[in-house]
Amino acid sequence: MLYKIIRGLIRPIVLLLYRPKVEGLENFPKSGKTIVYSNHISLLDPVIIGCILPRKIHFMAKVELFKNPLFSFILKKLGAFPVKRGTADISAIKNSLQVLKEGKVFGIFPEGTRNRQGGVQHFSHGVASIAHRSKAEIIPIAIRGEYKLFSPINIRIGQALDVEHYFSQKSSTELLDSMARDMENSLKKLMEN
Repeated sequence: MLYKIIRGLIRPIVLLLYRPKVEGLENFPKSGKTIVYSNHISLLDPVIIGCILPRKIHFMAKVELFKNPLFSFILKKLGAFPVKRGTADISAIKNSLQVLKEGKVFGIFPEGTRNRQGGVQHFSHGVASIAHRSKAEIIPIAIRGEYKLFSPINIRIGQALDVEHYFSQKSSTELLDSMARDMENSLKKLMEN
């Protein structure tokens, strides 16, 4: 309920100030367990993605954002949950798998931190591990542009990745590395075109 209220208040403001130009919205599934992943250029990225996609996104967010009790309360009501970056945070992995098990949308920025230099940084195995274990549909989202007032941000939503061949294989470091590279390369291509 609070999510709908907050989104209803924020969405018109975001659309007015940042004028996102969205391409490929038809690629986003209307139902079912889904992982959306994106490059990360600003703290506003999850807000923009949450405003343009029609389903609630449960984002993994750095634990430091949850230190303020009020902000923590709001983030949790918006569906976010904490992750300790730089570690294999079992609690965050369990939370993401639970979100997907319930047929919801899990959002992640696999670069691990904001990247203002452009391009796509190296993905860790974490996102591939979650994808492999959940067997969820995987949708890349490219964010291009700068967050300047009244200057459009370009959002490209790619087609679901073809990763079925990974799901039938046993998890291994090599498999997860290959899957993470495929995800990374698919986002790079989406950003280039």
